[in-house]
Amino acid sequence: MARAIERIERDIAALKEAIRAIAIELQTTYTSYLNTLGLAVRKQLILASYHLCTQGYPKNFLHLSLNQRQQLQQAIRKLGQLASEQLLICIKSEEVEGEEKDGTDEGDGQDGGDGEATSSSPVILGTSTSEPFTPDTSNPIELAKWQQNLEEVTQEILKKLSHDANLLLQKAGILPKKLPEPILAAAAAAASEASAEVMPGPPNLLNLVIEIENEQQSEDSGLTQIMAINLRLGEIEFADVTLSSERRQIRSILVQLNKLGREYQKKHRERAIAEAEAAWRASWFE
Repeated sequence: MARAIERIERDIAALKEAIRAIAIELQTTYTSYLNTLGLAVRKQLILASYHLCTQGYPKNFLHLSLNQRQQLQQAIRKLGQLASEQLLICIKSEEVEGEEKDGTDEGDGQDGGDGEATSSSPVILGTSTSEPFTPDTSNPIELAKWQQNLEEVTQEILKKLSHDANLLLQKAGILPKKLPEPILAAAAAAASEASAEVMPGPPNLLNLVIEIENEQQSEDSGLTQIMAINLRLGEIEFADVTLSSERRQIRSILVQLNKLGREYQKKHRERAIAEAEAAWRASWFE
């Protein structure tokens, strides 16, 4: 029985090494993906703003002076640049932090344990807090959580960028002043539920028809069509060949991770059963 447990332990150790290799590949691919995404987001924000100003609200844009137009365009570029930087900040290497730990805890390096984070462990920094999430890179469950959190943070950045861009356009007089922010936020949230799909019409724009209450006017006259920026990950990826390719790479790596994860859980269950059987025999007496 002891030999069976030792064999299972060797299998688990081999799986951990394979999972660590997958973790490095996943982090490297995501870093490249987010860098490409940052460039694509800046481009798509400018294109969406151009379409909104020239085709959605051309008269409002023409009412602006040359200086006002230039200030608006510069502010839009700054928003895109900030979002691009945030995408890269939300994933980073713990290499520096790991080196500091290695330098201060030299005596504790012999017994790493299952939960040890290596010096190249990936870290996620959220947009609302600065608390990082560092997974155990040999644990597929923690890696899956890390990946899911990273996707959620990416969506948050795109949603906030869309919101900030719409507020900017509203303050500049492009979007109607009467547009209630809660309506725009609710519509953007509803549209983001299908963010993986490509919607008909101009990309990364949201078309709304809202009813403004006015007892002195007819029902038809109370309907107002609104166009607003709504950056969607599916449409951004669809428009960029490199980004689409890197997304396929991520999916391929996740398939490998899921396969190793199932085997990892299977081996841990086998070890628990073998240890329980050994404990039973050790405590049993006639």
